[in-house]
Amino acid sequence: MQYTSYLRQTRIAPRKARLVVDLVRGRHVQDALDALKVTNKKAAPIVAKMIRSAMASAADAAIVDVDRLVISEVFVDEGPTMKRFLPRAQGRATPIRKRTSHITVRLKEL
Repeated sequence: MQYTSYLRQTRIAPRKARLVVDLVRGRHVQDALDALKVTNKKAAPIVAKMIRSAMASAADAAIVDVDRLVISEVFVDEGPTMKRFLPRAQGRATPIRKRTSHITVRLKEL
């Protein structure tokens, strides 16, 4: 049985979120939360909150030993990009792309 948590359109670039997600893939839940606690990245508390959310849904859905949960899948997909412009010299404008991410965490019991 898999327990899933989704986060849609969060304001972090997928490339930056994937750095954090790669740290926790395949780990036990408590090991992953400990690793995220000391990781100095913007995506670390976001991913930790998602893992806790998936743990809570696992506890609600069935009788599950939380200590036996493992992160089976975690991935980051690209969300919609907000397009903005920054004024530059001589009447020009340069584009700015504010990227968003869709993050998915799946837990399973060993």
